Amino acid sequence: MNDSGDLRQTLKDVFAAQRFCVLATQGQGQPYGSLVAFAETDDLKQLVFATHRDSRKFSNLTSDPRVALVIDSRSNDDSDFRNAMAITALGPAHEATGHEREQLAGVYLAKHPSLVGFIGSPEVAVCSVEVEDYFVSGFSDVTRLQP
Repeated sequence: MNDSGDLRQTLKDVFAAQRFCVLATQGQGQPYGSLVAFAETDDLKQLVFATHRDSRKFSNLTSDPRVALVIDSRSNDDSDFRNAMAITALGPAHEATGHEREQLAGVYLAKHPSLVGFIGSPEVAVCSVEVEDYFVSGFSDVTRLQP
């Protein structure tokens, strides 16, 4: 998995198999974790999620846009000790508006078509994380990829 092309394909494979991730935000000096449905752009430069604007995670990311997303390949089996992979994506998050919102909503709904009603609500923000770094870790090694 040393070649960046192989690593990109690995990321795409894990992202295709997983629908949820953990979003880490920070507010008032306290970290906060949230389970969110996510989608990725084809170039892997953006990860997309949606949330109510009155949620703690949205409040946190508007006051401090630096976030982490953790996506993993666990199967909750003993083989995870050898085979599971965790991907941490770091970067700033923002609410998408206008044309960008429409475009990213399409990316999100392609992966989560059942959430069309949720994402169509005026109280829901479509958020984009501009990924600056991916850290891909197995049980004992970590590899960095910048998209």
